[in-house]
Amino acid sequence: MHVVVLGAGVIGTTAAWYLLENGHQVTVIDRQHASAQETSFANGGQISACHATPWANSSTPKQILKWLGREEAPLLFRMRFDPKLFAWGLRFLRNCTDARAKENLEKALRVAVYSRDCLRQLRKDTGIDYDHGQQGILHICRDDHELTAVETATAQMRDFGLNRRVVSADECYEIEPTLRHSKARIIGGSFTPDDESGDAQKFTSLLAEKCIERGAIFKFGTTITGLDHDQGRITSVRTDQGKISGDAFAVCLGSYSPFLTKPLGIHLPIYPCKGYSISIDTTGHYGAPQTALIDDSVKMVYARLGNRLRVAGTAELDGYSLRMSERRKQLIVDKAFELFPNSGDRSKIEFWSGLRPVTPDSAPILGGTKYGNLFLNTGHGTLGWTMSCGSGKAIADLISHKRPDIPLTGLGIERF
Repeated sequence: MHVVVLGAGVIGTTAAWYLLENGHQVTVIDRQHASAQETSFANGGQISACHATPWANSSTPKQILKWLGREEAPLLFRMRFDPKLFAWGLRFLRNCTDARAKENLEKALRVAVYSRDCLRQLRKDTGIDYDHGQQGILHICRDDHELTAVETATAQMRDFGLNRRVVSADECYEIEPTLRHSKARIIGGSFTPDDESGDAQKFTSLLAEKCIERGAIFKFGTTITGLDHDQGRITSVRTDQGKISGDAFAVCLGSYSPFLTKPLGIHLPIYPCKGYSISIDTTGHYGAPQTALIDDSVKMVYARLGNRLRVAGTAELDGYSLRMSERRKQLIVDKAFELFPNSGDRSKIEFWSGLRPVTPDSAPILGGTKYGNLFLNTGHGTLGWTMSCGSGKAIADLISHKRPDIPLTGLGIERF
């Protein structure tokens, strides 16, 4: 078949790769000049199955109330009249129960662990190098409340098969020795040895090149304006460069997916959640970590990418705005150098912001639609890089009329 993939970020490009593996002709469309120029460009850099805990759980409403009005809060609501955010928020609150949180954790972990395995095989098959690290992910805690939450999450994830264990403060320092120079008090945490890190933008660009070598066509600088359909099937994609027809179509547009599907009567409960990141030049400095880390106290993540330290965090519900708060930018810098004082040159920091496509239950939307040849691969939230390969392979198999390696139960649009 000729399959048209909409979006050339890490989600769309991995889907394109696995579609090629299944023997299809592939065209990828993206409005940017190259692959991975938006959400995939400078994310947290972690392949973190251990970070699959749903945002919505029984303790979340109380925590959100505590953070309201605080500019430095890890999760910030920009107060505005936004019916889409209101509708999304109601669905989110319905997922704030222990029972639903456990169910949603299983769904997210199912995709994340499978995807991690797929990435390893893809790396073996292609030989691409994207500054990846295989030292695991260390989750550190600064107080007893954080540690209790991590212990609970670790136990739940172990029940679902994830190799994650609780560690003491001494073990944290053994796993990542640069923490000994930290100004922060660390009382313990958890360690997931099979999780990884890597540069998502570099990975996506190199994989796109591999796809092109195998015959895929990437139409960059092409804006998608709509989908044509007839008798329950999509016939073509409308773009500012003309129409592109195909036999099957995969929506991999992240936060912008709802705009494309709404005219078709498919209402995706995806809302953009802005995240910030900084990239610190570590050249000549010896205090940057080698192990990827999660700092639960400020909801920030760290990943070493060659001679850069990527630090990402914050969640800001501010519509589709990419504007960056100077106060929140400074907060990330201050917290990074508090944890790793000699990690790099403070005068050479690159700032970035991107929109994460978040669903109310923190699980991606994978599967078919009421249109027989239209498929969804979107809504991965903060775990797009983590889930990309597994999602791409699963949707490619579904399009190819093959049974995916993992069940897609509970991941389709029908759950909403």
